[in-house]
Amino acid sequence: MAFTLPELPYAKDALAPHISAETLTFHHDKHHAAYVTKLNELVKGTALESVSLEEVIHASAKDTTKAPIFNNAAQVWNHTFYWHSMKPNGGGEPKGEIAKLIDRDLGGYEKFKEDFKNAGIGQFGSGWAWLVMEGDKLKITKTGNADLPMVHGQKPILTMDVWEHAYYLDYQNKRPDYISTFLDKLVNWDFAEANLTAAV
Repeated sequence: MAFTLPELPYAKDALAPHISAETLTFHHDKHHAAYVTKLNELVKGTALESVSLEEVIHASAKDTTKAPIFNNAAQVWNHTFYWHSMKPNGGGEPKGEIAKLIDRDLGGYEKFKEDFKNAGIGQFGSGWAWLVMEGDKLKITKTGNADLPMVHGQKPILTMDVWEHAYYLDYQNKRPDYISTFLDKLVNWDFAEANLTAAV
């Protein structure tokens, strides 16, 4: 059973002007697709060919001989999660249980926003900023390259891609501007709320 490239959950121009159709075309149809293609090549004829994406990630995470499999599998998973972490007309302050836990665990929305932005800016090189559940508390974290929370005992709630290909066509080297726009205009708090419900 080959892994397949998931469709975007919205049209390619749906996040414009904040993220352009050109960026989503390159990011989804080229970068994300390349990880899927490479993963299928790497697991072909192995025991990992017929298990779930999450099982591939866990089986390869701590095995240095399987680093290429891990990198491609994790990037397939990360990107799928990232697409859903955004929506047209998203962003702004959350409501519901996620808002209560941000107040309780992270010092309120403005503090969350500042710390999440700093996680994205402070990730040297390529990687991801995350909102996760660790135990029974929300936490902001970041990972390099393909690394992801599930292999560190954390449950992902929301992510932001800070690889340059996520924003360079629209923001050039202004990663802080992309991050501010992500928080103010794109975050899908409904997705985060659903992940929170599943995590607890």
